[in-house]
Amino acid sequence: MKQPQKVLVQVDVLPEVFRKVLEAKQLIATRQAKNSTVACRMVDLSRSAFYKYKDCISLYDEMQVEQTMALYFRLSDQPGVLSGVLKILSDHGANILTVTQNLPLDQVAAVTVTIRIDQKTTDLTALFDQLAEDTGVIEFRKI
Repeated sequence: MKQPQKVLVQVDVLPEVFRKVLEAKQLIATRQAKNSTVACRMVDLSRSAFYKYKDCISLYDEMQVEQTMALYFRLSDQPGVLSGVLKILSDHGANILTVTQNLPLDQVAAVTVTIRIDQKTTDLTALFDQLAEDTGVIEFRKI
């Protein structure tokens, strides 16, 4: 199946219906509107227009700059090691979405962390280098 072509257009030149769809999606995402019916009413948009275009239009930032990734760690079973790793991730601008830690076996804990990063502002090489230098990190890899 052929992928649809995409274009990058300034919001101010879009027809009003597209701007209203974007506004309604934002209201729903920020929970200022509890559902699409309320959001459409708030921006004076028909629900049929909202449903027709909601999956076809997104803000550029939403499409391009955020990346979600999962990292697998083997950490030394010592107090503060996991919190140190989470601090490194946070210091590099990572939004920590999930943390799953297994019971330690032979003084090593397996941990999976899912993060969301901004590709424009996060230097992955520096992040990975700092994680590799952490003394409590035995091994880590992107999964």
